Amino acid sequence: MTDGHTNGPGWQALVLALCLGPLAFSLPPPSLHPAPAGGLIQPAPARRGLTAASEVAAAYDAVLDADFDGIPRILDATCGPAPRVACLGLRALGTWWEIQLDPESRALDARFSSEVETAIDEARAWTGREPERAEAWFYLGAALGARSQWKVLRRERLSAARDGKQIKDALERALSLDPGMHDAEFGIGVYRYYAGVAPAVFRWLRWLLLLPGGNRTEGLQQMERASRQGILVRAEADYQLHVAYLWYERRFREALDLIVDLESRYPRNPLFRQLDADIRSVYFSDAAGSLASSEILLELARAKRVNRAELAEVRALVNIAVQRDRLGDRTRAVDTIESLLARSPTAPVDAVARARQLARAWSPR
Repeated sequence: MTDGHTNGPGWQALVLALCLGPLAFSLPPPSLHPAPAGGLIQPAPARRGLTAASEVAAAYDAVLDADFDGIPRILDATCGPAPRVACLGLRALGTWWEIQLDPESRALDARFSSEVETAIDEARAWTGREPERAEAWFYLGAALGARSQWKVLRRERLSAARDGKQIKDALERALSLDPGMHDAEFGIGVYRYYAGVAPAVFRWLRWLLLLPGGNRTEGLQQMERASRQGILVRAEADYQLHVAYLWYERRFREALDLIVDLESRYPRNPLFRQLDADIRSVYFSDAAGSLASSEILLELARAKRVNRAELAEVRALVNIAVQRDRLGDRTRAVDTIESLLARSPTAPVDAVARARQLARAWSPR
């Protein structure tokens, strides 16, 4: 699979479960309206829905389409009708998706950390001002989730687990205030699913951290429901569902279909095209199909029809070499790698390292 999955399904299941565990602090009590003279204090009514949802969804589409250079301009237009925390969270998410194109590079880590901390602080402040506002809790859970995923990538697994304990209950609070908020239901479903499939060897850690158990079937149903009915997270749900379908459900064709659909919806994001090539290679043993997918990605990159084209071109060439070798054309495979390395690429870090590894393995003894 692609480089974002190198931690393996065992750790992924554990960490996703841990990152969506119970709240590490007590939720504040419902806000109270001042009591009328001689009357009882009445709880404030719950506030439902997502403000300027269509504008936020459009900005999220730009993130998923890897339009990193255009995101600041898009967010400037989004905020005003949308709450500030939504734009702060989307800014951090944009950087997070950019990191995933070159996950071993730490060049964007400081920027992401600053952005996500700002989003978390803003969301916390909003939940304090309006604890009956469902979307405030949703945005808090979303911002914490982005930070936890980053910590997982940086192998700060236990830190991610401790930090991520807040996510599940924040989203449950949102859902309790707004039962129709399927975007919040998605995160809860992720927890329940991965807590249900986590290998038994890791369950002692779940017990140690006082995490609730999961439910594989119901968690998957919640994720699938968010994919169909969510306002903001439909594409994100599809992306996460493809991982579950590959690793645990053995629904390989459905996983590939999800990625192909994401390719069509977000054609300028090179990650989805690379995932297409990876799935065909690893799960279908389809070297010709994987080669064809990477050749398309190479063509798109050279025509600048995908964002971060220079990264996409290197990834495409490495996989083209691998699949040519699998198809019995070692000579062209070697030529591809040697031509790539002659340009002295430095990124993506893992892809360049793989190219050098292949060059050594294929060199004459």
